[in-house]
Amino acid sequence: MAEVTDNQAHHRYEMDVNGTVAFMNYRLKDDVIALVHTEVPESLSGQGVGSKLVRGVLDDVRGRGLKVEPYCTFVQGYVERHSEYQDLILPIR
Repeated sequence: MAEVTDNQAHHRYEMDVNGTVAFMNYRLKDDVIALVHTEVPESLSGQGVGSKLVRGVLDDVRGRGLKVEPYCTFVQGYVERHSEYQDLILPIR
């Protein structure tokens, strides 16, 4: 499966899977990243692409020393199921 990349020009993380792109929009301010929306094209649905995208984003965020405001419900659900990412999460303001 493809790697997750940060497309800073478009304020989104992307994962290209055989020419089809899944992405997560974000807003970055200081040391907090708001994860706003995740979109996985229908053709990639059911293949674990969304989970891999979220995991890749959260791993990158951890490596950058950022904290997360999880506005995206997909991200919220992922973090609820994967407690190893709880330390990154801030309450939504």
